[in-house]
Amino acid sequence: MQRIAVDMDEVMADTLGELLARYSREQHASLTKQDIQGKWLWQVLPPEGQNRIDSYLLSDGFFEDIPVIPGSQEVLLRMSRRYQIFIATAAMAFPSSFDSKYRWLRRHYDFLSPQNFVFCGDKSILHADFLIDDMPRNLASFQGEGILFTAPHNVHTSGYRRVDNWRDIEAMFLD
Repeated sequence: MQRIAVDMDEVMADTLGELLARYSREQHASLTKQDIQGKWLWQVLPPEGQNRIDSYLLSDGFFEDIPVIPGSQEVLLRMSRRYQIFIATAAMAFPSSFDSKYRWLRRHYDFLSPQNFVFCGDKSILHADFLIDDMPRNLASFQGEGILFTAPHNVHTSGYRRVDNWRDIEAMFLD
């Protein structure tokens, strides 16, 4: 059975959407994903805005309230019947995120075994056939085939097979 490692943030969890929503509410702004196409969030925010984003990411419980990316639950459920699914999330960048990410995964993906949750920093340690991730640097060091999940910061990245949503993943692995 083939192994597929799946990133959490920006692949299963709409972390950027939650960051933009919180920032826009707090700052009375209207920053959208379209506004940051081809850029990182820190490239479009003033220094005080970057500090606010960091404070959200470092706060207890932030990662527990993130919306689910549409289609991910249904497609992962079906994929889990055909493949070994591992969730690989870079929890080490935000040490306070571990508990929240774990609870989020258990609440929204209760059909996946917690034994297959990998909280890591460097994803080159993963041993899987595929890695679906939004971060090109994670795919560059991965030994299997990297699949780039489209996000605003990677729209100009090439060199990887790309998926724009979970319907694309469904077509790739289940059709």
